[in-house]
Amino acid sequence: MTENRLGARQVELEILRYNPETDAEPKFQRYSVPCKNEWCVLDALNYLKDNLDPTLAYRWSCHMQVCGSCGMMINGEPKLACKAFVRDYTGVIRVEPLAHFPIERDLVSVADDFMAKLKRVKPYLIPAEKRSIEEGEYRQTPAQLTRYRKYAMCINCMLCYAACPEYGLTKSKFIGPAAITLAHRYNQDSRDGGRDERQEEIATNEGVWECSFVGACSDVCPKHVDPASALQQVKIASTVDWYLEHFMSWVKK
Repeated sequence: MTENRLGARQVELEILRYNPETDAEPKFQRYSVPCKNEWCVLDALNYLKDNLDPTLAYRWSCHMQVCGSCGMMINGEPKLACKAFVRDYTGVIRVEPLAHFPIERDLVSVADDFMAKLKRVKPYLIPAEKRSIEEGEYRQTPAQLTRYRKYAMCINCMLCYAACPEYGLTKSKFIGPAAITLAHRYNQDSRDGGRDERQEEIATNEGVWECSFVGACSDVCPKHVDPASALQQVKIASTVDWYLEHFMSWVKK
């Protein structure tokens, strides 16, 4: 990086470019971008698109580490582009779309597989008992909220899928960390009654038992959700279910 008279530094970005309609295969293209010290990689991409190459395709929305749209591989690591600051990198910054997903165009990944698997686990509240409006809210204690609150912080950025070696090897089967974590979030909710339906999806070889507990999903999570811990808790709960069903069937869950 070299600093110019405006206080910005010239940063070399090496960006994967690919248009499936016109390109035989992906290729890298290098750009020199003047970046301010407080800029994140997303700011650099926005400058590039506005001033150097309007054809670059990527996703972003909030610029506040909330929407999860700007997930990318930055120097080989799954990151939110709005959370990866240029000042933390030296030399060329390589930017690619998320690993393990097909490329829609340039830095845009196809999220269809993730969305389909998320739908399978029913990541929404299925009330254990129906209440009318007149009966009021479904009340919950702070302790009951604490059981699942951390897992409710998932923003569906898919960084954990890009980091997960099992998903990379068996993505056609493995439901994956975020979807299983969100299923666990609702299974832990005192107001919910849909656990049996979700267990049919996640307590399977395609579900949590495909996980080999590498822990990379938790390492890259920008919201500290810790999906690795959620998956291990699901394994324990599933094991208890199996023993209750096969050896202690008289015990009520």
